[in-house]
Amino acid sequence: MTYVTFDAMGDGMRISKRVVAGSVAMVVVAAACGGDDGGGATATADSAVEAVKNEIGTIQLGGTTTPTSAATGTSAGQTASTEPADKPTSMDEWEKVWAAERAAIVKRIKDNKWGLQADGKTVLGAEGFKIDLSACAAGWSNTEGLSDTTIEIGSHTPFSGTLADAGNINKGAATILDHYSKEGFFKDSNGVTRNAVLVSKDDGYDPARTIPLVDEFLDSDKVFAIWGLGSPSVMKTYDKINQRCVPHPFAVTGHPAWGDPVNHPWTTGILFAYNTEAVLWGSFIEQRFEELKGDDGKVTFAALVMNNDFGKSYDGGFRSWLATSPMKDKINYVTETIEPQAPTVKDPMTSLAAENPSIFVAMVAGTPCSQAITEAAENGMRETAKYLFMPSVCKPSSQVGRAVVGDLSDGWWIMGGGGRDINSPAEDANPFIVWARDLLASVGYNAKDSGNFGSGISIGWDWVQTIKIAGELDGGLTRANLMVAARSMEMTHPMYLDGIKFNLNGNADAYWIEGSDLSKYDAAQQSWIPQGDIIELSGKSKNCAWDQAAATCR
Repeated sequence: MTYVTFDAMGDGMRISKRVVAGSVAMVVVAAACGGDDGGGATATADSAVEAVKNEIGTIQLGGTTTPTSAATGTSAGQTASTEPADKPTSMDEWEKVWAAERAAIVKRIKDNKWGLQADGKTVLGAEGFKIDLSACAAGWSNTEGLSDTTIEIGSHTPFSGTLADAGNINKGAATILDHYSKEGFFKDSNGVTRNAVLVSKDDGYDPARTIPLVDEFLDSDKVFAIWGLGSPSVMKTYDKINQRCVPHPFAVTGHPAWGDPVNHPWTTGILFAYNTEAVLWGSFIEQRFEELKGDDGKVTFAALVMNNDFGKSYDGGFRSWLATSPMKDKINYVTETIEPQAPTVKDPMTSLAAENPSIFVAMVAGTPCSQAITEAAENGMRETAKYLFMPSVCKPSSQVGRAVVGDLSDGWWIMGGGGRDINSPAEDANPFIVWARDLLASVGYNAKDSGNFGSGISIGWDWVQTIKIAGELDGGLTRANLMVAARSMEMTHPMYLDGIKFNLNGNADAYWIEGSDLSKYDAAQQSWIPQGDIIELSGKSKNCAWDQAAATCR
């Protein structure tokens, strides 16, 4: 077991499956947990997917390709309403914007008298958000994990295996927490100034390893909050963390299950929801059906699916969309499934290429992102398919750039989730990105080595702002105040494209990010180039009470 402490101060087997939509359109993945391929299950309608599908409606995905602004990385075709009126041009200006936004959030919370109530057992928040502390375990403490000098956050993440590069997310987050700690930023309303300490432990993207690590955080380390990566790992542990009443925000996963403030008030995700992304793929097919259809009048849509909760949420989301599509009889959905630690994707990609798809999506993460690009070039799919898609989690240029796959990623598409790539040349004039690159370099990290350093800076910024807001509430920094702050958040996020909203709103809006860019990779520019306007669905995604047996939102 590897322990990596960041102090803020100082898949061999594969499974094949082919589905013709017209005959078994209601089939979805079998189980949210476990190792089977999910075949043979009877689906129930996914209410969250249906809600998103209805909201997408007639949104034009892509439109006419428009040039990218080198200063912002955004489409020049975006409407003025997606651009801040006075975009900050320096870090000092950014800090003033954030200070004003934090003050507005604190005022809203205080004016509404949200937070811990006089009975000492009830926590109230925006739009009916409520936590009953009497249900917490005996001996629970609102300030466990806090000392007079530190805020201890426990994190499980892979530093080994096919997703080992994701460990750089924690390094990036620790770096920005360190910066603000050194500035004395985390001084709360009680006058106590603390430093954030991120204790990171390697789970290898294996939920069997995650479970004992979370137990250590809860029972031995007694941390203030827990932060984790990976749908399978979070799925196996979020029930226990909520039962123990420990803050669990910013899970590095877009699984829809984290949109459940009623049954899991202590947990939030942070990434663009995978089922929403899957609905956007479906809408993309509908809008380009005439272009995509073959001689038989049908579209063959092929997907490489990772065999875990992560891949299954994509697969299940697309199947739920397909079940209600008027074109379901005209879409052949073909899948090959790989295990998360598979050393290669060659065999399943070869099988998918043999189906001659007109559109392909890699529903994978980590090393398989670049492997899928390479295999599509070698097996001919790159030449024959009209559209090749990466998933949003593969957006960092360190996974698709020239150093990894040469120019083979040129022309690939992505529903990118709206995030900025810290290494994109289009961001060279962005003051926050320049600052973040320099900050990483000051502690010996080269942002170009991994786009996940940028992801870490992004989520670390989330932690910084939420801790600061919570500390300014009555009673100072507490576990309850942290969640009230998170569930009331609406700020301008420097690591998202203009027009992408970053917010939560109690029980009414449980997803931080509901917007996305649709982008195409340009190998010459080493950048994802947005195609048309930003897709923004903030507040439109329905909450998700996840049914693990049916692998669907109830």
